[in-house]
Formats: sequence, structure tokens, C-alpha cells
Amino acid sequence: MRPFASKMRPEKLDDVVGQKHLIGPDKPLRRAIEQKHVFSFILWGPPGVGKTTLARIYAKSINADYYEFSAVSTGKDEIRKVLDKNNPQRHQTDIFSVGKSQQKVIFLDEIHRFNKAQQDFLLPYVESGELVLIGATTENPSFEVIPALLSRCRVFVLKELPADDMREIIARSGHALDDEAQAWLIQMANGDARQALSMIENTVKLYTQVTVDTLKNTLQNSHLRYDKKSEEHYNTISAFIKSMRASQPDAALYYLARMVESGEDPKFIARRMVIFASEDIGLAHSNALVVANNVFRAVEIIGYPECAINLAHGVCYLAKAPKGRASYEAYKRVCEDVKRTGNLPIPMNIRNAPTKLMKELGYGEGYEKYTEEDLLPDALKGKKYLRSGSDKV
Repeated sequence: MRPFASKMRPEKLDDVVGQKHLIGPDKPLRRAIEQKHVFSFILWGPPGVGKTTLARIYAKSINADYYEFSAVSTGKDEIRKVLDKNNPQRHQTDIFSVGKSQQKVIFLDEIHRFNKAQQDFLLPYVESGELVLIGATTENPSFEVIPALLSRCRVFVLKELPADDMREIIARSGHALDDEAQAWLIQMANGDARQALSMIENTVKLYTQVTVDTLKNTLQNSHLRYDKKSEEHYNTISAFIKSMRASQPDAALYYLARMVESGEDPKFIARRMVIFASEDIGLAHSNALVVANNVFRAVEIIGYPECAINLAHGVCYLAKAPKGRASYEAYKRVCEDVKRTGNLPIPMNIRNAPTKLMKELGYGEGYEKYTEEDLLPDALKGKKYLRSGSDKV
């Protein structure tokens, strides 16, 4: 009854397809596995690219007792049972156990779903070496993992699988696909091997043969997850942003509800709102950034389902706010000049002068706090990036 993708999961490093920047010859994760280096790390990358597979291969390489948990359904009690040496139920949660290993590896999928208190709980065990933690996340760990825990983990960035790797995985499935069906499946899966294999499995069950038509029929008859890499995801977030930009709160709320009801990460939505507040509202109504940041903070503290109310509040505010892109457009113009002119010399009077020698060389000489002097580099003096009269301060 195991899913097809699970049955096909490689058990040896040489059988893994993709991620050559990590597991190719002399690459960091391969060296760690081959040298049995014991350390905690985080695997950051999109769905279906090998995070669980690499975690299992690593755990076997160091002869560890290996436990898999999802941060969505796991709390401190489950972790505590694993760490309790006197708990007779400890090994019942093993995915596999190699002999009487003293080394315990916990694989925590979706580690970004663990809140600060739960992550704090892990910290002393990781720090002491009593626990080897392997976290997996589709979200940037810089935002989602507390600094103290992140500093004790190496971060490996996994990439979505390119078309050549996807073709190899599809070929290993043992089911014949013509070029057209293969190309369609690769495009639909968008670098997610698990999704491609699941589609093959479901299509074979329904239609026996795997063709473009049977794949499309299967897709229509399957309740696929709201994948963060799927076209529907990008279409919905695009409609959401454009509705706020058009000052249409009703449409914006509708697309917000679509995302919330589909299980979209509320912090992803809130981040886009923070960006929108500066990109599309900006100086026209600077308080929008304050509101958007407060919505993001509320989402962090409260979580679903109640944080949907905070999101709705923020969306209505941003949609109704006056719009202006002056600061955003000014920054784009600046970036063009920076790329074109490179590192132009900074005027001497506004250079930092922390040493005696620098002061003798004229660094900081003649600096006035409230000057009307043009402080741009000489080659750019007189440039006006922020257009006068645009938006408000």
C-alpha cells in the first residue's frame, strides 16, 4: 500500500538523481556522508527534490537510530520520548534502527511549522550532541528558524529538478511514456519528482496506459494539493496583488480566501503584503508599511485559523490606501546607475574616519550634518532619482 514514489526512494547515495552541487564528487554533503561526519543540518528546497531521501541515507551512514516527524503534527512530547533512554516505547517510532546505536537522528519535516518555544526546546539537545537534527523546509530558514538553532545547523540548499533529471526519474518508473506525455508531465510537475511519480501511479490505476490524454484526465479527477510550485499558486497570488493594486478590496478578499482555504502559509501571504505596502503604496501613504508589518507580526503570533482575520483586515486597508510607486521607481533608477557606473568614489567629506591616518588623509573633513550640498559621487551629481512632487513624505 506504500505510494509509488516511496517505493522508488533510493537507498544509496549513488542512486540519487539530482542535487549534484551537494552530492556530486567531492561535494559537501557527499563528503559528510562518506566520512560519517556527525552534525545537525537543514535541507532547504522545493517539494519532491530529495530532502527525505538524503536525510535517511545520511542517518544510515552514521549508524543512527532514525526518527521521522512532521512539524505539523508533532509536539515536544514526541521528541521527549525519543530522547528518554528509559522509555520502552522509544524504538517503536523508529523508521529504522541500526543495531544498538547511541546516536539518534530526528528528521523534522516542515521545521518552519515549529514555533519558537518548540524550537527552543530542541536547542540544548542539538547543542550537546545528544540529538542530531535534520530539518527540512520549503521556506527560507533565515526567516523560519530561530537564530540560536540556525547557528548550530549547516544549511544545504536543494534545487528543483531540471528536465534531464526528471526524465531519468520517469524512466526508472518502469512505465513507458512517449515524448509528448513525458514533456507534458515534466512541465506539470515543475521539478517535483514525487508529484510526477504520483501522477504516473494514479494514471496507471485509472487508465493502464500513460499518455497526454490519460494524464490530463487523471489530473482533472485528482484532488491535488495546492502546491507552492504550481500554476494555480502563482495565478492566485498574482490576482491577489493586482486586486489590491486596483484598489478593489472585494476581489482581494476573495483571492485571500482562496489561498487561506487551500492551506497557503499565512506568512507567505503577509510577506507579500509587506512588499506591496512599499512597492505600490510607498510615500503616498507611509503608514501602510506599519500596518502590513503589524499584520505579519500578528500572523506569527496567532497562526491559523484566527490570523485569517488579521490578514483580511490588512488586505482591506492596503486595497483602500492611496497608491504611489515613486520610491520604488526611484530605487530602480538608482540600481541602473549603480550597475552602469560601478563603485564610484564616495565624496571625502562623508567617508568614515575611525583612525588617525584616515583623518590625515581627509576622510570626513568638512562634513556638515544638515548640508544642502549634493552628496552623490562626482559622476552622478545633479541626478534626481526621486521625482519632485511625486507621492508624499
